[in-house]
Amino acid sequence: MESKDGSKKTILVVDDEPSILKLLNFILSAKYTLVIKTSGIEAIAWLEEGNDPDLIISDLMMPYFDGSTLIKNLKISGFYRNTPVILLSGADDLEDKVKEMPFKIDRFMEKPFNPTILKSHITELLS
Repeated sequence: MESKDGSKKTILVVDDEPSILKLLNFILSAKYTLVIKTSGIEAIAWLEEGNDPDLIISDLMMPYFDGSTLIKNLKISGFYRNTPVILLSGADDLEDKVKEMPFKIDRFMEKPFNPTILKSHITELLS
């Protein structure tokens, strides 16, 4: 999928699990430019450099600065209010947690997730 200038669309991936990062890289890197960060702190630092992803995929549960805190800060900032977000988590009660969040999550998926469904969500959100 390409941006208006013909380059690949950029997806910011934030997750602290190496196996998930490898899987996402494997299934998405041919079609998208992936920026991989292993914590919310790293993601915020990258964004503060003026980077603007087309979509964000974030784990919910990470040490120090979790996915919920990351997304809340992005949505409050205004700059990323309209950036689509896919939240991944191994939590059993993910749907309840998403409902309790005071901001919009475009899609959420429980780990382990189906790569075909994830790609479908990404295509839908980026079109």
